[in-house]
Amino acid sequence: MHRFPSSLIRAAALAAVLSTALRAAVTAQPAEPPLSTVVQTALVASAAQYRWLLAHLPEDGKMPRTLGNGKLVMVRERDWTVGFFPGSLWYFFEATGDPKWRSEAERFTALLEDEQHNDRTHDVGFILNCSYGNGLRLTGDAGYRKVLAVGAASLSSRFSPIVGCIKSWDRDPKLFTFPVIIDNMMNLELLLSAVREGGEPRWRAVAIAHADTTLRNHFRPDGSSVHVVDYDTATGRVLRRVTHQGASDDSAWARGQAWALYGFTMMYRETKEVRYLEQAEKVAAFVMNHPRLPADKVPYWDFDAPNQPDAPRDTAAAAIMSSALFELAGLTRSPPAAARYTAFASAQLRALASPAYLAQPGENGGFLLKHATGNFPNHSEVDVPLNYADYYFLEALLRARQTLKP
Repeated sequence: MHRFPSSLIRAAALAAVLSTALRAAVTAQPAEPPLSTVVQTALVASAAQYRWLLAHLPEDGKMPRTLGNGKLVMVRERDWTVGFFPGSLWYFFEATGDPKWRSEAERFTALLEDEQHNDRTHDVGFILNCSYGNGLRLTGDAGYRKVLAVGAASLSSRFSPIVGCIKSWDRDPKLFTFPVIIDNMMNLELLLSAVREGGEPRWRAVAIAHADTTLRNHFRPDGSSVHVVDYDTATGRVLRRVTHQGASDDSAWARGQAWALYGFTMMYRETKEVRYLEQAEKVAAFVMNHPRLPADKVPYWDFDAPNQPDAPRDTAAAAIMSSALFELAGLTRSPPAAARYTAFASAQLRALASPAYLAQPGENGGFLLKHATGNFPNHSEVDVPLNYADYYFLEALLRARQTLKP
């Protein structure tokens, strides 16, 4: 038998090792940066973007909502989104401590003072809680507390004890009798925070009744939520379950699932009623395990949207989900579930903070996130930036940063 010199054997072995290492180096993906780095980098970039946006806003007492035909769409009071822009400015103040952000937040928040008397929509909760609510939380301004109390009274005036809910829309009675949308869960925080600040105790009862009625009537066995439930005002009976912004009455509109997840997580935080925690975890399971969720965990505008994988995404839904899951991770009674929620929320946040979704400073009209969807069936605000996508993205970044603190 021919024997090779030991030196050749060693050389061949070394060459094999080097070849394997070279192939691994060529095919290996770069290591992901720590989430703390992602969060800090995104906050710095986002602050630069909003400084640019502030410098380019018209001086007309309006709030930026989105982009339309390449131009800023500005809105006044009574638009449901007007609280998100001042809310984002408050988040920048919270993130940086820079008094310039506080000054801008105070300036834009003050534009919404008259909204405390708005009793014609459930959205007074969004409008005031995001603006005045964050302002009160970060400054303790007693004037903000008064505005929130009046706003809570306006919101509670829409409650029907027969239905057990706050009416969402004042629409043509030929279209709806007493419509309640899953989005309305978000506005209950105004009532509960106002009670915590010394407001009427009955507002807490209103919030709990609304949440319980929604829990009974909005959800399917798989944990998903319908968009709109219409009620009979004389009996409280459910008349029909339909969609307004989803793909169909039976589909899972992505932002609706996000509102449900966030809303019931918030209700558990504020009341410690276990049924709300259980519902939040059911919605989380539906979202996280959905077979049609894209790999980057930024959902299509509807989980059942046609034309997947080319259907528009909704970064607003992803941002709301991520923020809610960071909070849910701190509230769940299951450590393994907490780890799953944190991992999922972190993956969503990494995706949103990537160049695929986070705009460069000076681009995207000054907004942060690209590829949000407002109302696809109505061909409104599709694949555009939206101020509420930015708001919940910033909130998710701040919640992630808090989670990462030692």
